Amino acid sequence: MTTSWALSRSLERIGELCRDVLDDKELRRGVLAELGRMVPFSAFAWPLSDPESATGIAPMARIPCPEELPELIRLKYLTPGCRWTALIGLPRPATTLLMATGGDPARSPLWSGLLNRYGVTDVLSAVFADKHGCWAWLDLWRAGDEGTFSGPETDYLATAAPLVAAGLRRSRAAQCRRDAEAGKSAWPVVRKPLPPQAVLTLDETLAVVGQTASAGDWLGLLQRGPRPYEGVPAEVLNVAAQLLAREAGVDANAAMSRVPVGLGAWALLRSTRLEDGRTGATPPLAVTIQECPAADRLEVFARCFALTPQQHRLLELTAGGLSTAELAAALRIRPYTVQDQFKAVFAACGVRSRGALLGLALGTAAVRADTGQTPAAS
Repeated sequence: MTTSWALSRSLERIGELCRDVLDDKELRRGVLAELGRMVPFSAFAWPLSDPESATGIAPMARIPCPEELPELIRLKYLTPGCRWTALIGLPRPATTLLMATGGDPARSPLWSGLLNRYGVTDVLSAVFADKHGCWAWLDLWRAGDEGTFSGPETDYLATAAPLVAAGLRRSRAAQCRRDAEAGKSAWPVVRKPLPPQAVLTLDETLAVVGQTASAGDWLGLLQRGPRPYEGVPAEVLNVAAQLLAREAGVDANAAMSRVPVGLGAWALLRSTRLEDGRTGATPPLAVTIQECPAADRLEVFARCFALTPQQHRLLELTAGGLSTAELAAALRIRPYTVQDQFKAVFAACGVRSRGALLGLALGTAAVRADTGQTPAAS
């Protein structure tokens, strides 16, 4: 570890990165580079998460065991110690494998079942969450003669966590705006209809054992996994692993995630346990993938743009087509208060009208119909 001045300056640089409105991958790359200067590590896993369920989406990772990705995800979700959801709301939202196990890593299913075979000596884990939701978590690994993570290193990452959480939330909001801006360009953006609902079935090891015809179309829209799992996006494995965690009593959050898939379109993934009448047989897991309903989109949108509960409710009712008078009655406030609320929401979201707000929130601002006409030169 380095001097307190260097740590302080490093946190300033992370704060500067997180104040810039960056793409989430660009932001994560910049933060990882800064972290690596202060806290060396040899491997990492950094997924974003659904802000409500905290289920992983859109991962970035460099791991020595990509061929064991399903087992890594399964054990990560089933391991209580170092679990990101257990760190949410704590004064110190970071811990290490050795801290969580009292110095005995064999108590960790993740370590004893997988990481020890790759010589991992310690894992530094942090969650990036705020009052609006859980935006991501991060695991840094050390192996071999790299040693273990120290208390000051853990404190450093814990101090950086709120800065990174705010930056990731802003990056998600900025992506909504970028999608909307694509619809304002000179050339029309044409989005193909999303595929019909798909279902994949998985066994207890998270191996895919069956899928419906439309599954391939959906899998092509999600982020490809590493070899040899290019055809099985990590979002599918994460939502199934969350169901296993629920069943094991490790975590109570819903086994679902809302995932942007481009041009303002979102997918909703859910995992359930299928019923099986065969005696003694373990029913398979099912992961459904479908177009994200409007209510789910609005819920995530409100979190991304830091809207208040009342502003979120106003947005929901507006999407239902209510007039100002009807909104006032439903919210039990005066019409002029409705207008004041809209002004605050417009300012937060960077729009000037209700139509633009709904277009931004529901993704319709990102798409214009293909008229067949050549756009006028700008």
